Amino acid sequence: MKKIVFAFCFAVGCLFAAAQKVQVVVKDKKASFRGLSVVNDKVVWVSGSSGTVGRSVDGGETWKWFTVKGFEKTDFRDIEAFDDMTAVIMGIAEPAYILKTVDGGENWKVVFQNNNKGMFLDAMEFWNEMSGIVIGDPVKVSPSSDKAAIFIARTFDGGSTWQNIPPQNYPVADSGEACFASSGTNIVALSLQEPVFVTGGLRSRMFIRDKKIDMPIIQGTETTGANSVAVKGSKKKKTIIVVGGDFNTKDSTTKNCVITKDLGKTFTAPAIPPHGYRSCVIYLDKDNWLSCGLNGIDYSDDDGNYWKWISKESFHVCKKAKKGKAIFFAGGGRVGKLIME
Repeated sequence: MKKIVFAFCFAVGCLFAAAQKVQVVVKDKKASFRGLSVVNDKVVWVSGSSGTVGRSVDGGETWKWFTVKGFEKTDFRDIEAFDDMTAVIMGIAEPAYILKTVDGGENWKVVFQNNNKGMFLDAMEFWNEMSGIVIGDPVKVSPSSDKAAIFIARTFDGGSTWQNIPPQNYPVADSGEACFASSGTNIVALSLQEPVFVTGGLRSRMFIRDKKIDMPIIQGTETTGANSVAVKGSKKKKTIIVVGGDFNTKDSTTKNCVITKDLGKTFTAPAIPPHGYRSCVIYLDKDNWLSCGLNGIDYSDDDGNYWKWISKESFHVCKKAKKGKAIFFAGGGRVGKLIME
């Protein structure tokens, strides 16, 4: 009986996977996209290299493209959009910038700038339209200190202004530990008050408040570790899934995904992991999750235990509409949309 039930469930899962396809709605743009924000089923924003920002207000059918004036060489690795007119973009390094538009991308205002040597922003996360956070690679806590700590700044006015938290409160990083700016999703809201973020490199850990939690994910070199984290659940019961791998070996499934249901006290590995290095994971609904990377897209309908390879299209980031059901992907010079058949 168990074999029959398993076979039935497997067949249903395969049919579900087969009923999905990715429609490439933008291709061959001369930019590499890693920033993606899906406001609703119609409004989608992307950001990337060479100062490029794109916006669609018709569900990806047509796009308006911008090269942010004065930032033609900036790589905007993350974007957070609030509607069809308002968005915040993050430029990664030396100087590190955050800019905001309130007129649909026609004009941008610098709302944060850091010229310090070695400064490198990795990702933003917003709890709502007012409260947000940005993290960056480790910086020296003080000129006289040998310790390096994860940079953190906060906004409480929708990204119009940003304030660094006190450097003594930065989470101290280990040697060779940093955050990957691969998809803007290595930090996510854990509750209404706090985030969870993950690191990679020589050491890969999960950070929740003052807790630094080792994870059984591949690590030990500059190209390995956690790239993305997603959260499902209520205050009392949460499922957290972390994905990554080694971006130099895009087809490897070795320790590329871990799951915790007790805030990092214990971790499990999937029975069938995502089918390669994955730079992004998102929670969809019920027990459904999605992950993407250099060699394709995986879907799980059982809280991450079994992953199905539903597409071999390469993308860096995926996002579900904040208000709606649309799911988009971005990576390289392309944007894709998940189509249910």
